Amino acid sequence: MRLSSFSDYSLRVLMYLGVQSDRLATISEIAAAHEISENHLMKVVHQLGRGGYLETVRGKGGGMRLARAPKEIVLGEVIRQTEGDIAMVECFSGNSSCRILSACRLRGILGEALNAMFLVLDGYTLADLLEKPQEHLMAIRWKDSVPQKNLTN
Repeated sequence: MRLSSFSDYSLRVLMYLGVQSDRLATISEIAAAHEISENHLMKVVHQLGRGGYLETVRGKGGGMRLARAPKEIVLGEVIRQTEGDIAMVECFSGNSSCRILSACRLRGILGEALNAMFLVLDGYTLADLLEKPQEHLMAIRWKDSVPQKNLTN
């Protein structure tokens, strides 16, 4: 299984804001840092805000920040919200036209695997992704206009 770019970008936004927690960040700044579309990122940020992960400040000098502490943002919860219906195969949906559905064990096995994946993801939070914030900051291609925190970890 592969996560959608929407989930990938959601996690990137949360990590970015997690290491920049002392200030507001903008969509254009995050898009430039990760070299991704601002238009797509606007949709991601909107969804994260609706989910209660971000708070936004409008107007001049506005931007966004985490609405919760990183240790309160569970990765499995974020992925469930950003992925929506995770139908690994057609028979996961209620309208399956599979002819072997009644005899096939694949649905149960894949369902078990998906549950195991979320069991692992539910054991981690955004804070786990931010254990070494300096490395995270160094990995991003910073533009001259992006403020950087002086971190010692």
